[in-house]
Amino acid sequence: MLDRILAKRIVPVVVLDSANDAEPLAEALLAGGLDIMEITFRTAAAAESIERIAKAFPEILLGAGTLLETDQVVRAKEAGAVFGLAPGLNPEIVAKAKEIDLQFSPGIMTPSDVEQALSLGCQLLKFFPAGAAGGPEMLKALAGPYAHTGVKFVPTGGISSKNLADYLALPVVAAIGGSWMVDKKLVADGNWSEITRLTKEALAAAAAVGAD
Repeated sequence: MLDRILAKRIVPVVVLDSANDAEPLAEALLAGGLDIMEITFRTAAAAESIERIAKAFPEILLGAGTLLETDQVVRAKEAGAVFGLAPGLNPEIVAKAKEIDLQFSPGIMTPSDVEQALSLGCQLLKFFPAGAAGGPEMLKALAGPYAHTGVKFVPTGGISSKNLADYLALPVVAAIGGSWMVDKKLVADGNWSEITRLTKEALAAAAAVGAD
């Protein structure tokens, strides 16, 4: 999972109100060159959307986000998700994910969070809410005492095409999570061509950082 995330460095954070949008959205992302996505459990359509995409597009590295309860972790795994994420760090959630062999990235914001996550065996951590929690400067500070552990971060929250390079330039950042290329209005309007365009643009920007 980490290798594939490192290769693309973009994880679109998707909120779907209707599972009928799942397949066309997946097609739009694939057309843009992106075979990774996170579908959040913020709506009732999440599990069915994951199931549909897992069945129709097995080539997609499919994640489930906003996993706040242990039963959501189980439902995500059963639906076909191969990794899970949460905005915070709940040892019960981490334990359940480990129990059912779902790769999991808890959310962290402080040094204490990082240390607890590492003690639970988590190496890929979601830094949330990235913008409000200090952005790239906070990640630089966290890298000082923790980079040698091999920990990597996926900052999410307040990230856009305008600032993604600031995050991706940091060696401790594996990828960024963002929703601008899969904005809810674009999905609601069925504007798949614009999602594809924005995805291509984001991937090109990420690749440019890697080439610097």
